[in-house]
Amino acid sequence: MSNYKGYIGTYTKGKSEGIYSFVLDTEHKKLTALKVEAQLDNPTYLTISEDNRYLYSVIKKGMSGGVACYTRGKSGELELLGAQVEEGPSPCYVGVNRLNSRVLAANYHSGMASMYSVDQETGVNLAAHVQHSGSGADSSRQDGPHVHFADFTPDEHFAITVDLGTDELSTYKLSDDEWIAQSVLNFDPGTGPRHLAFHPDAPYAYVMTELSSEVIALQFDAGSGRFAVLQTVSALPSDFAEHSQGAAIKISADGRFLYVSNRGHNSIAVFRIDPQSGKLALVEHIETMGDWPRDFEIDPSGRFLIVANQNSGDLFLYERDVESGRLSVLDSKLEVPDPVCIKFLH
Repeated sequence: MSNYKGYIGTYTKGKSEGIYSFVLDTEHKKLTALKVEAQLDNPTYLTISEDNRYLYSVIKKGMSGGVACYTRGKSGELELLGAQVEEGPSPCYVGVNRLNSRVLAANYHSGMASMYSVDQETGVNLAAHVQHSGSGADSSRQDGPHVHFADFTPDEHFAITVDLGTDELSTYKLSDDEWIAQSVLNFDPGTGPRHLAFHPDAPYAYVMTELSSEVIALQFDAGSGRFAVLQTVSALPSDFAEHSQGAAIKISADGRFLYVSNRGHNSIAVFRIDPQSGKLALVEHIETMGDWPRDFEIDPSGRFLIVANQNSGDLFLYERDVESGRLSVLDSKLEVPDPVCIKFLH
């Protein structure tokens, strides 16, 4: 296959109209076919069901927020199946399980995580919230709980939340209408954990921190759902002293390399993963060619990486050396207003 379809979630505070799609042409190494797929407010994070039939998006409606469910028709066009919103701020993250029966959402502003059941006729229906409490050491960013990530463990026996405001990673069991707390891992005060990525085939997970701009390697016990810290490394060069915030974190499908984005330093940091210990070794930092790399994604072939620079409103294409993990920028750019999230069809 030489073409892969992807979707872009955006902020609609400026010129953006909602969710965009594009095509990665791997033969010619180009990003092409940009178009508006769905018009809605602030679809800042997206996820796609494993069978590619459903796309879920964060949504804002007036003073309310929630999750929208789209189906992909025979022609590939997005069709709104339904949306569930509640009064209050919209979520910042959404994830779906493999059976497409449950959707999880993280709400930064309310400090809450939500679980939805999926109805193939009406979309999503709210099943249960879990409200976090507490605060952190940074009074400007950690005045209360700020859940930034909520998703499933690889075997889907647990749900995981990452709270930037309280410096906590929490593990839950899920019933049909309840989040059942299992364990909590506390990070150093002021860390500001943001997103988590599980290793594809080893008992490790990795957290990108927003406030301290670090990557934290974790040992993961799938039986208990507990985590233990293995290593903490900076995502920034040692001689960089200006303001930067950690953002996205992704792992190559072969589990050999980890990538994170730095907003401010405007770079992607590349790390090699030791297969025996799970620990990280820096490979390189590479510029993102634009400002504020909010997200990036590795394409399904594993040979390319696309960076979304939020403030400069552009996507850049990189070729990925699958042996060394290194990236090289290609001559391909798309202009997209306020891009926040990139997802490819599986």
